[in-house]
Amino acid sequence: MKILCVLGEHNYGDPARGECYEHVNFLPALRNLGHQVVFFESFNRNAYRDFADLNRNFLEKVRAEKPDIILCVLLGYEIWLETFQLVREGTNAILINWSTDDSWKYRQFSRFVASAFHLYATTYPDALAKSKQDGYDNFVLTQWAANSANLAEPLPAAQCRYPVSFIGTAYGNRPKWISALDEWGIKVECFGHGWENGSVPAGDIPKIMRDSIISLNFGDSGMVMRGIVPGRSRQIKARAFEVPGAGGFLMTEYADGLDRFYRSGDEIAVFDGILDLDEKIRHFIGRPEERDRIAMAGYIRTRDEHTYEMRFGNLLDAAMQQKERLPDERREIDFEKYDTIEKKHRAGVLLKIFKRLLLLPCMMIWGNTRGSRAARRFLFELSWRLAGKNTYTVSGWPGRLFYKES
Repeated sequence: MKILCVLGEHNYGDPARGECYEHVNFLPALRNLGHQVVFFESFNRNAYRDFADLNRNFLEKVRAEKPDIILCVLLGYEIWLETFQLVREGTNAILINWSTDDSWKYRQFSRFVASAFHLYATTYPDALAKSKQDGYDNFVLTQWAANSANLAEPLPAAQCRYPVSFIGTAYGNRPKWISALDEWGIKVECFGHGWENGSVPAGDIPKIMRDSIISLNFGDSGMVMRGIVPGRSRQIKARAFEVPGAGGFLMTEYADGLDRFYRSGDEIAVFDGILDLDEKIRHFIGRPEERDRIAMAGYIRTRDEHTYEMRFGNLLDAAMQQKERLPDERREIDFEKYDTIEKKHRAGVLLKIFKRLLLLPCMMIWGNTRGSRAARRFLFELSWRLAGKNTYTVSGWPGRLFYKES
């Protein structure tokens, strides 16, 4: 089959933030399964003039390639719901979106856009339950996995270079916790955006994990509301599979459902809170044989059950069942209809004035760059709450007023 992957080559379209996880891991797995893979860049805002140009280029790519399946990893409103509808009307392609953060993103994003897709892949069990309550029957529960190209048996603790490492962005409680561990005599070598070491090439990440006695993973995600009280959610991260797959010893925060994939204490180590983390790091540093046994068991479990070839094999089987239900007829994308739709994306005088009024206080407080992002974020948060699904259409205000910042 021919699969068009719609995502980014780099994180958030920025080369300085390193290679995009899905680009590095999804495309090779699909090729390993024997499929022809075509890539469409949807994260990099420098690749197009605006969202209208991005959407037109996407449609032209679909027309030229005639894919059997279109696999998207959407950031937000970069591709309009009307554009997806034109694809569904004008092709026989199966549309799939792999949703990345439904522990918090379901409420503000997935529930509004899921109807555009034949299949909506989520890694968050609660999103599956919520989707049924909302009347959807196209959600599929999947999970992150390990890249089979990076599978490697663990090194003994005595041969590892780093006592403790962490690879990921510096945000939330992470800097505070890493700093606390350092004060208590535990040095954590950190890699990624916001840390002193900075981002590292994707090819170096498995080597660092394998070369660490302990590889840390934090399960924190975005803010969620528990009634009227805001709080942080925890979710299963891709790193939970990458570390044991690469031959590392995983020490991770607990997240709901993690025990469906690994046995805590036998295949991975789980901590709850900074004090527990400190205690367990010291425990396993001082017991290298126990550490080596758990690392090997985690590697074997990952190798046998948790690779992307296995994940996508199941997802594509479901996609082919959907494809069999479509009419076997030649269809074409209606670009004249798109021309009419695209006109609704233009921002008139009143919207431009509104943007200036929104930007002014934000830029006075945070400066030009951060102020523009803050203004876009404020408008987006207001839009999905008040305008709902319309936020992700051609006429949505965040996309019409902010492009580079989105």
